[in-house]
Amino acid sequence: MTLTITPTDVLIVVDVQYDFLPGGSLAVVDGDAIIPLINRLAQKFTNVVLTQDWHPADHISFASNHPGRAPFEVIDLPYGQQVLWPDHCVWDSEGAELSADLAIPHGQLIIRKGYHQSVDSYSGFQEADRHTRTGLTGYLRERGLGRLFVVGLATDYCVGWTALDGVAAGFDVTVIEDATGAIDNAGSLARAWADMAEAGVKRVMSKDILG
Repeated sequence: MTLTITPTDVLIVVDVQYDFLPGGSLAVVDGDAIIPLINRLAQKFTNVVLTQDWHPADHISFASNHPGRAPFEVIDLPYGQQVLWPDHCVWDSEGAELSADLAIPHGQLIIRKGYHQSVDSYSGFQEADRHTRTGLTGYLRERGLGRLFVVGLATDYCVGWTALDGVAAGFDVTVIEDATGAIDNAGSLARAWADMAEAGVKRVMSKDILG
C-alpha cells in the first residue's frame, strides 16, 4: 500500500556530499546511486531539510589529528567513544559541498553539523555529546511539522543517529531504506538497524511512497 505524504511531512536528506560519494575521502560504495531516487522522493514533499557535515581541519574526529592513530580506530573522548575518520567535509572544501546532482530547489533549510572542533556530530538534531543542539527540533515544531522521512548517507551513522534523535524528540520517524547507503564498518549497519527498530523508527522502501 502506498503511503500518503501530507503537507506537514518532512523529507530529511542527510549528508549527500562529495566526500561521502565515490571518489571522496570517506566514500560510501555506490553512494551516488541513491541521488536520482532522493530527487524523485523530494518531489512528493512540500518540506525538505538537508544536513551538511562541516568540519574544521583540526576536528577531533580526524585520525590525522591523533598521532599514531589510524582511520576507523576507536578512542575514548570526554563525551564517549569516537571512531576516528579520514579527513572529510572540511570547511569550504569541494568534499564538503552538497552534490550538484541533487535537484531539490524547494529545500528550505540546511543544517550544518560537526563544526565544533571538540565534538563530532552525526545527528541532524544534536551533537555526539548529547547536549549541543542544532536547532532542528525547534524549527520543525515552530512550523508545525511532524512526520519525518530520512534518506541519505550513511545509514549506520548520520542517517541512523538522525532517525534515533528524531524519535527521542517526539517525532514519528521513518527511514526510506533504498534511499540510503551505508559505510558498514565492523557490523555498524546491523547495529544501526537494530537500534532504530528498538527505538520505534519505521523502515520502508521508496516504492511505498512512489507507488
